[in-house]
Amino acid sequence: MKDASLPITLIVIGAIGVIWYFRWLPDIDWIIALGFIAGGIAVLAIERINKNSIVTGPFLITVGVGWWLRDQYRVSWTLIISALLVVLGVLMLIARSPGIPEKRGGAPKI
Repeated sequence: MKDASLPITLIVIGAIGVIWYFRWLPDIDWIIALGFIAGGIAVLAIERINKNSIVTGPFLITVGVGWWLRDQYRVSWTLIISALLVVLGVLMLIARSPGIPEKRGGAPKI
């Protein structure tokens, strides 16, 4: 297994092509929306609550919801981007709260 990256990449791309051909994969927009939402949840789970994650996590979730709304209901990009700017501004104001820690605490010192 000196350098198996090329054969593995070819197998994965070929498998995705076969799965896509038989329509076993959902629409790509669903995957993108779920990826944004999963990324936002992962940020909140890994970083917990701090000034950075309180903005990044919910914003990624909101982007995923916006992407889904565009895909399912053809909501205008102008409306989605405007709503995202409002949400981002509100999250940034919430992050300024003194009750939210600056960053996640490190490992306890022994």
